[in-house]
Amino acid sequence: MSTDNLSELHDLSELHGELRAVARDLLAKVDVGTPVDWQQVAGSGWLGLEAAEEFDGAAATFAETAVVLREAGRALTTGPYPAVATLSLGLLESLASSPARDELLRDTVSGGSVPIVVVQGESNLDEIDQTSFRITRDEAGWHLRGDADLVLGAPGADRLLIPALDAEDVGGGIVIVAVDSTTSGLTVVDQPVVDLTRSFGRVIADDVVVPVESVWRFASDGADALRHLHDRAALGVACDSLGLSEAVMALTVEYVGVREQFGRKIGSFQAVKHACADMLVQVTVAQKLVDAAVGALAADQPDAAVAVSMAKSFTSAMAVDVAGKAMQLHGGMGYTWESNIHVYLKRAILNRSLFGSPAQHRAGLAARYR
Repeated sequence: MSTDNLSELHDLSELHGELRAVARDLLAKVDVGTPVDWQQVAGSGWLGLEAAEEFDGAAATFAETAVVLREAGRALTTGPYPAVATLSLGLLESLASSPARDELLRDTVSGGSVPIVVVQGESNLDEIDQTSFRITRDEAGWHLRGDADLVLGAPGADRLLIPALDAEDVGGGIVIVAVDSTTSGLTVVDQPVVDLTRSFGRVIADDVVVPVESVWRFASDGADALRHLHDRAALGVACDSLGLSEAVMALTVEYVGVREQFGRKIGSFQAVKHACADMLVQVTVAQKLVDAAVGALAADQPDAAVAVSMAKSFTSAMAVDVAGKAMQLHGGMGYTWESNIHVYLKRAILNRSLFGSPAQHRAGLAARYR
């Protein structure tokens, strides 16, 4: 490796370290269950990490976004940042430039808008490049119909970005319909989930009249863009799972070092030592897989989807296992709000099924090598 490459890696490591320190400090000040102030998020520059400089962004890559997503999992962060960072901003960057798209992108980076992409959090991986929404045209204009369940962040959105099949396109092209969440005919219904730190909603479009300037086209193939968007979302969840696993492991090691039974610290018991060692091994493997996937996605490598599936399948399953072990080692303390271990476990359980379960991702990986 050349001296220039080593220097670049050193500078990148320093950048990530500073970004991680700022994120950890800011998120640690917010109580679990309380949304982070959106203007603080925007002021920290997190919304503009991947945006171009012309939109007041930092022109960085997903690698920098991943640093913040990992810290969000560690802190059990509440709010729309993960959905906006992985899905909304990723989608906006993949669309053809237009005055309306450029304005929304700039508003999103500044924190003036919270757009949410309407994709199902739980879906068949064979259908991630498809959509249940249809847009048609008649004498009165464009009409949008369809619905989607478990849309991450939908209840708090002011704008909805809805992938829809253009019925007028003989090639079956996918477009994005950008509408206000209060538009007539559009309904967002809260959907309770096991994880109380995040919000989901069902989005229903019942003959929504759409102005032509709200129908946006992709810069390239729409199906490919949706598959790439799903990879971003799945890897974002893997980052979240890794962050919460690191936090749970640290809390558990600290707890077993002070909790006593039979006159001894329980951390001195061999069974407890083995459980903590198992946590460390699993978290370390997950760190390597997530880092590899983040690097592949950020560099837009051809096999990035494979790396993402490997990271998502292992890390989301690992997080449930680690949080479950932590619950056992904390005993009754794990069920209290003082420890929040049960909150980590619930978040890990939901992460396991979001944007492809471990079984689905592994099946996809196996199919590549038949």
